[in-house]
Amino acid sequence: MSDAAEKLRADKWLWQARFFKTRSLSAKLITGSHLRVNSDKVVKASATVKVGDVLTFPQGNHIRVIQVDGIGTRRGPASEAQTLYTDLSPARPRDIGKPYAERGGRPSKSDRKLGAQIKRGELE
Repeated sequence: MSDAAEKLRADKWLWQARFFKTRSLSAKLITGSHLRVNSDKVVKASATVKVGDVLTFPQGNHIRVIQVDGIGTRRGPASEAQTLYTDLSPARPRDIGKPYAERGGRPSKSDRKLGAQIKRGELE
């Protein structure tokens, strides 16, 4: 392969790997200095990524750590996009960012009183 085929613009790679819905969204993340390639901040969307690079960027409520395994030729289906990277992100807790209703609802007044008594050591 030629050297040009082994590298790709960072914004285009993030879009092809389906981390962002549009290429302009991935470019906006990069120009906002929110992308790191091998622990170096990237400020230009034209920065190149190659196989073996580790990308770190925020997505939603957590930080993604991704190792580039391949350079795609097109933005294909999700199953094809998942072969382009290995996710090195730590497992995120399940309850973070979920509304009260999805966690079982807000605690009642008696639940709060019981929790306070346990913290004070009155109940053990």
